[in-house]
Amino acid sequence: MICSVSCVDLCVCVCVCVCPRWSQVVMRSSYAVVVLTTQHKCPMAVRWLCSLFGKPFDGGKRTMDHGNQQQQQPQTQFMAGPFQAYMVPQGPYPGPHPTLVRLDELQRELMMLGQQVFSFSGLQSDREYKRLERELTRLQLEVDQVDTEGRMELQQARKRAAGELEGMLRYLEGNATHPSRIAIEELSQEAQKLLLSGVVAPFREGQAQDAAENGEDLVEAVQDVAMRLAQIKTGGSVPLRKARYRALTRVCAVQDVLESRVRTHTLALPLSEDTHEAVQRINHVMVQVSGARCQLVALLMGLSGRDSCAHLARVLTELLVELDALDVSSNTAVRNYRKQVVEEINGLLKHLDSEGEGDDTRRYDLTQNDSIREIEAIRGRVSVLLGEVMRQGLGGQGAELQSLLTRLDQVDTGRNPCIREARRRAVLEIQAVITYLDLRETLARRNPGPDEPQAHVAVWRVLASLSDLHYQVLGFDGKRADKSYMVLEELLTKQLLALDAVDPQGDQETKIARKQAVKYAQNILGYLDMKTDEWEY
Repeated sequence: MICSVSCVDLCVCVCVCVCPRWSQVVMRSSYAVVVLTTQHKCPMAVRWLCSLFGKPFDGGKRTMDHGNQQQQQPQTQFMAGPFQAYMVPQGPYPGPHPTLVRLDELQRELMMLGQQVFSFSGLQSDREYKRLERELTRLQLEVDQVDTEGRMELQQARKRAAGELEGMLRYLEGNATHPSRIAIEELSQEAQKLLLSGVVAPFREGQAQDAAENGEDLVEAVQDVAMRLAQIKTGGSVPLRKARYRALTRVCAVQDVLESRVRTHTLALPLSEDTHEAVQRINHVMVQVSGARCQLVALLMGLSGRDSCAHLARVLTELLVELDALDVSSNTAVRNYRKQVVEEINGLLKHLDSEGEGDDTRRYDLTQNDSIREIEAIRGRVSVLLGEVMRQGLGGQGAELQSLLTRLDQVDTGRNPCIREARRRAVLEIQAVITYLDLRETLARRNPGPDEPQAHVAVWRVLASLSDLHYQVLGFDGKRADKSYMVLEELLTKQLLALDAVDPQGDQETKIARKQAVKYAQNILGYLDMKTDEWEY
């Protein structure tokens, strides 16, 4: 039988029989060996090789064309997955290895779970966190139980899946325990305490009227919490940005409700009940609206365990229907009074609609906000002008910088503390350039007289040094850990000490000049600090 085989077939058969390694290679692609022998028209060799590898003989029909025809074999369709590169026939299996198929299934499940992990913005104590952690741990155990049969490629695939699971768990835990996330929660709890003692508890005890007397102080305290929330750094993390935006949304909504409450308390009811028969009913609705306002504050700040936003929305909607049913067409004053109450109810409904927007929308991504885009466009132009100043010195940029300040004043912040902070920082950037240009121009025009006091001369000498340092600060683009930052900070501090050592000797002009120089140095330090605090929207 072997004698009838050609030289090529004989070499293949000998290699298979003699070398186990070759046998293993051919075992993995036995169809190729059969094709090789059938190309030389040797059915007996084909039958012998098929019997050797345990394959059925089909009369030499299992062939590959020389290039004009393709092998006609049924193809198993697999969806593209993370282990698609490994999805080739392995060993005696006609399709992908079962281990790879299982790992691919687990990987798809991880990808679906990952969307929930990346959008989670809560704490470790939240029920959703515990559920996600439990699901990821279950996937870890299932990946560990996958049998790799001691094969390197299967071990690598399992190791990759286990690594991605471990990274997902670290990401989930890292965001839930991040210092910024803890700071957001602490400020939220501070706002809760303020509102519990100032609004919710008095309302439950029937003392809402007395609590309203201190409404302005409460509004200022809540506004301070909102500003501190806006200062929290998120490092660009989506979960942290969502958590900060959600907290800000609620605190700002509460602030708006409280301001409306103060305005309502300071204004007396415009009409007596004798004016029109509908006035009594409108007054009754107004009392209910006052109670709904306190309930809304409790809901927004998580201080209400029984009520829900949907229930309060139904109550307010019913009040609108009741007001709409009143016939006040004959009295303009009553009609205007009803209009005011309707606007008050619509304002509360607006805050109810925005209660969940921190989770359900992408409004936390302020880079898509029109006001932020306008601010960034202005900052881009300021950067161009600053580059001209750094290269050419004085060049008439002051007028355009002033016009950019006017444009910033016209930007609508929408009562959003983050947008307000972004605008404030842009204003400081422009003012830093304008102040530098003004001081350089003043120093160039300065013509001291022979009788100028030495203390006054010393102040101007410090101002000249501060101008040079200001130039370096404008061009600084590093971090606080950089050596150049520490050098600039130290030099500015030395100039402050030099100003402190100047004795005006009773000269009023010198006192004013020294005070302005100290403020100028402090502004440069503040600008340097702002450039390196890594704040983002």
